[in-house]
Amino acid sequence: MTTIKIFDTTLRDGEQSPGCSMNLQEKIEVARQLEKLGVDVIEAGFAISSPGDFQSVKTVAETVKNARVASLARALKKDIDSAYEAVKGAVSPRIHTFLATSPIHMEYKLRMKPEDVLAQAVEMVKYAKSYCADVEFSAEDASRSEPEFLFRVFEAVIAAGATCINVPDTVGYSMPEEFGALIKSIKENVRGIEKVDLSVHCHNDLGLAVANSLAAIRAGATQAECTINGIGERAGNAALEEIVMAVATRQDFFGYTTNINTKQIYNSSRLISAITGVPVQPNKAVVGKNAFAHEAGIHQHGVLANKKTYEIMTPESIGLPENAIVLGKHSGKHAFCERLKELGYVLDEQRVNESFERFKELADRKKEVSDMDLRALVEMERFEIPMDYEFDTFVINSGNKMTATAVVKLMHDGKEIEEAATGDGPVDAAFNAIERCIGESFTLEDYIVRSVTGGKDAQGEVVVKLSKNGKNVKGRGLSTDIVEASVKAYIDAINRYFYQTKVEG
Repeated sequence: MTTIKIFDTTLRDGEQSPGCSMNLQEKIEVARQLEKLGVDVIEAGFAISSPGDFQSVKTVAETVKNARVASLARALKKDIDSAYEAVKGAVSPRIHTFLATSPIHMEYKLRMKPEDVLAQAVEMVKYAKSYCADVEFSAEDASRSEPEFLFRVFEAVIAAGATCINVPDTVGYSMPEEFGALIKSIKENVRGIEKVDLSVHCHNDLGLAVANSLAAIRAGATQAECTINGIGERAGNAALEEIVMAVATRQDFFGYTTNINTKQIYNSSRLISAITGVPVQPNKAVVGKNAFAHEAGIHQHGVLANKKTYEIMTPESIGLPENAIVLGKHSGKHAFCERLKELGYVLDEQRVNESFERFKELADRKKEVSDMDLRALVEMERFEIPMDYEFDTFVINSGNKMTATAVVKLMHDGKEIEEAATGDGPVDAAFNAIERCIGESFTLEDYIVRSVTGGKDAQGEVVVKLSKNGKNVKGRGLSTDIVEASVKAYIDAINRYFYQTKVEG
């Protein structure tokens, strides 16, 4: 059975989407999870774009052992130099270079004639090949390129040494039928295409990224480029989980397989959502909260009689347990650790102890701790950084006919700092008190509240996005008290700001 390669660009194209930037620690965590997921290629970033991106690509390349690691590079020598320096420490390095081939891009962006584009593509593939055996070439905006010119470019770069040819639907313009036909025509008209991987990279501007990717696979593409949760520029990229589960669920139709460990899909989705602070919409295919929920009476009756009546795949197949084990304040560490393992988390002893301590604190507040609660606890532990300011206590005085007042106490260098402030509601007052404690102000760019579980005792998760001096940071807080979760998130974001400032010098 033919295996379709999965090229994950969450760390490059996904991170380029507004609000989805990640720090080095977070990128390493994602890379490790992608390795557990079983992706074939990890595009770790765009090395020349910034010193931080270069360092993250380099670190990912040196960390990952079981997947190819790629860096994107424009078809320019300086980009290719930087890309190779970043990935050369990888077990399996790849340079991914690109150049636009559509008439509109060549005329208005590149200001180059087609023949000059062809010559530059060949020259830069040869240059990349002098560094690295594995070279991918992308014809940016391929879906709006003239097919005959596209054939010439692909044939020439294959002759120059490219090992993978990528056909991007850069602006999400194609329809599945025509994109499939384009792939078929490339297979039929490009000499040497059978010797290389034929890849596709689809964007979701018209909501067709996954459909176009699947049409391309049916037409002969051997690699699909995608991201976890479909994050990416503008409307996003093709969602990895949707492509993989479509191929897995409908093997009778596709006749292909992938190397993906599908039981790591849900953990991967949760990780990306936790790091970026971008929630997964409830009705999102495969990983959405409602993907395996049944509310309609007819559906419930059918599922109770036979799950296959309304479930074409099982929750277990993506790593989502069907039945939650009940954990409470009397549960021991052994049961706690076993449940974490079942959920796919492997933690060292220190992180187990820290998570267990938080679990006990939560269990004192809640009668039952659900799997979703456990996931949220562990994910909070994953992204902790050195704390300049530690949260101690807060007191709120608020009502609908009075000015909200907050008193917040923080710990800094072993000393207590306590300040009071007023605000437009309890959360605003608390944020103002925190800023008075540290003596600096921040701009609140975004404030997101969501419930981790249901019920009156549900944990609330708060994500705040702050900016100051050109830096943008995110913070997360978790508590059964939404004001406390907000305070924790604000302090977390401030600590990340100071940490980032120190790291960057």
